[in-house]
Amino acid sequence: MHAVFADPKTDFVFKRIFGAETRKSLLIALLNHLLEFEGDQRILDVQHLTGEQHVDVAELKLSIVDVKCTDATGRRFVVEMQVLKVEGFEKRVVYNASKAYVMQLRNAEEYPTLCDVFGVTICNFNLWADKDTQGHFRVPMLSRWRMQEQHSGAQGLPQVQYAFLELPKYEAGDAPKTLVEKWAYFFREAKNLNVVPSSLSDAPFREALEVSRTAGFSADEWEAYERAKMAEQDARGALAIERQEGKLEGKREALLLLLAHRGINLMEEDRARISACTDSAIFNRWFQRALTATSAAEVFA
Repeated sequence: MHAVFADPKTDFVFKRIFGAETRKSLLIALLNHLLEFEGDQRILDVQHLTGEQHVDVAELKLSIVDVKCTDATGRRFVVEMQVLKVEGFEKRVVYNASKAYVMQLRNAEEYPTLCDVFGVTICNFNLWADKDTQGHFRVPMLSRWRMQEQHSGAQGLPQVQYAFLELPKYEAGDAPKTLVEKWAYFFREAKNLNVVPSSLSDAPFREALEVSRTAGFSADEWEAYERAKMAEQDARGALAIERQEGKLEGKREALLLLLAHRGINLMEEDRARISACTDSAIFNRWFQRALTATSAAEVFA
């Protein structure tokens, strides 16, 4: 049985909601709310930009980066959805925003015409997980970043700014109150909803849910959505394996260094045994024995 609403965190659905010219009111609302624009700062209209900034980096393919736009004043916005925390994520965010700024320039005489750039990233993981002594996150669910003078704390150089919405930090349950909480609730829970809840019954949230309603998908669109979800699961599994292998490689190197430091000679079969081991618990046991052992036989006994 199909879910009532598709997951807006997938590439296909995210672009269906926020990347279509006919639904740009949803993108405008998302940007105004997450960037906390009010009064003269508010975005009134946007024009979608092409995917000219796409960078084909294999380990970063889970970053949904293709929603870029500019408003009537020339400000540029780079909107990303990041499902997994992959290596190089923060650098990718900075690179994308910086490139959006630089790509406005055609020659040196145009420096004064450069417009500000805002990088808006929605993370399905905690990017800053540190907590204070009361158990509260030091960085809130929605965080805003810009340059700051290090001695006085004065803010300046506003040309490139960033906003991050960390979905796991959402704590309002089924009763989101603020606009930011409602966006977090929408991204986190849409795929689990059977009806439009009262907390999301107003625009733009109801419309975003209607766009993600699976009953409106054609057979080809449903297949595209299923492929996107399977690709995410495959990438999640591959990343888990890669991280596990990285941890094991670190344990191998640490064990070999410890054995060499203690002057314990290894036979070829000992080294082969270390290379072939894929069990972290066994590595931990060998490491503990190596702290006091006087021979390889005592380590591997």
